[in-house]
Amino acid sequence: MRLGETNKRLVVMTAAMPEGTGVAAFAKRYPGRCLDVGMAEQHAVGLAAGLARGGARPVVAVYSTFLQRAYDQIMHEVCLQELPVVFAIDRASLVGEDGPTHHGVFDIAYLRVLPNLTVVSPKDPAELRAMLQWALEQPGPVAIRYARGGILCGEPLGRPSPIAVGKSELLRPGKDLALLAVGSMVYPALKVAEDLAREHIDAMVVNARFVKPLDDAMVRQAAHVGCVVT
Repeated sequence: MRLGETNKRLVVMTAAMPEGTGVAAFAKRYPGRCLDVGMAEQHAVGLAAGLARGGARPVVAVYSTFLQRAYDQIMHEVCLQELPVVFAIDRASLVGEDGPTHHGVFDIAYLRVLPNLTVVSPKDPAELRAMLQWALEQPGPVAIRYARGGILCGEPLGRPSPIAVGKSELLRPGKDLALLAVGSMVYPALKVAEDLAREHIDAMVVNARFVKPLDDAMVRQAAHVGCVVT
């Protein structure tokens, strides 16, 4: 809600999933700034590009698996023009009872190849909020991919460290093994490190944060450990 109050140019768009994507409360509070285009993801992205060109800061809230339908629009209407559109990509990775049609397992691969697009993945809801605020301040397009429900495997780590382009977050140092995790796999990686510690294996854990651009310096640091697991 505070994003809507502090950024008057913010417009949220969804493709027939206001409840599922969590924007229903925003729509109720700001009915003139939330657009549901129905099951027309291509139109959602094209319209967002036009709004961005006109000075708005659009957020396209969509399930990962359905964003694939708008691949051409992401490329030509948003990325090539370097427009400040934020893609809030829900249901990234496996989604359990939602079924195979809703598994968002391809977004890392198909978004990483696009020019001028930054791709991030938060480890928990607190980091998602921080990344959304950060994304709205960027001059170009940003995609934020996150798992269904924000389920955590372990105690929340609290307030995230500041977001910086292409910078990961070292959560645990280690000398025997490096675990590079992204998004919902960060907390399981920390649990694995705790289990390995009982076996006298010292595991480094990195919250990658940025799918694109990768933190090259951190990757090199992990490589020096000798064994890297992603």
